[in-house]
Amino acid sequence: MDESILQKQRDFFESGATWPLETRLNYLKKLKKAILACQDDICRALHQDLGKSSMESYMCELALCLEEIAYFLKNLKKLAKDKTVPTSMANFYAKSTIKFVPRGNVLIVSPWNYPFLLSVEPLIDAVAAGNTVVLKPSAYSSATSKVIGRLLQDVFPPEYVSVVSGGRAENQTLFSMKFDYIFFTGSAAVGREVLRRAAENLTPVSLELGGKSPCIVDETANMALSARRIVFGKFLNCGQTCVAPDYILCHESVKETLVSALRSEIVRQFGAEPLANENYGKIINEKHFHRLAALLDEHKIC
Repeated sequence: MDESILQKQRDFFESGATWPLETRLNYLKKLKKAILACQDDICRALHQDLGKSSMESYMCELALCLEEIAYFLKNLKKLAKDKTVPTSMANFYAKSTIKFVPRGNVLIVSPWNYPFLLSVEPLIDAVAAGNTVVLKPSAYSSATSKVIGRLLQDVFPPEYVSVVSGGRAENQTLFSMKFDYIFFTGSAAVGREVLRRAAENLTPVSLELGGKSPCIVDETANMALSARRIVFGKFLNCGQTCVAPDYILCHESVKETLVSALRSEIVRQFGAEPLANENYGKIINEKHFHRLAALLDEHKIC
């Protein structure tokens, strides 16, 4: 990325152009209109990258972004309003007020598993808060990244929002620059590097690094309902979800019943041959496919 882009964004922010609430609201309205206008293009890109059906794309990505915009259109003026708070005795004659002001220049580095949602939703938040944005989407989800680039280019001038394409080299370049806030979603290994580089400039960071998500099923649970919910959560986006169930802890007395219910639910949701189901997605690329295949242990498969 050219350093001049960031400098233009700094100049734009310091001019006060992003501060007025009406400006922020107007751009959010433009963004909503643009998302709705190219909804089909977004869904096609998500299908190309991850095999997502149009229903899954809308439910898990587009709808959540539109909901985020709707929230700020309704509540931004109230959220940005000065808040009067009690004054300490040391300053008893004064009045104390909390003012909600923009951070400045924001960097968003998004992942490939929910490439539209995890790029556009933090962008919505940053714009609503009055910041400029440099967005770096994942190179793995290239079709969606291209659509996002065109979409945002039509809505925002580059000094307000810019999209940077590329891979690790571009990430390293961006992490070496001075931003006022960083949003990063990805692996813990890269998250450590982001936090280390951000600390050099005392830049605050929001990290979303996934984790382990156990499912606990005790003997009082409704096995059929539990299986339905577990299968939905685990197989959504082919399991490429940071909060997908990683493992199940169940009471020994219901183990066989639960395993049987899980098998039946997989067939009910995806058919006897899931790979033939056009609504079943795919692993993002061969690298990750082979990584996951290597984890399979035939002695542990029920």
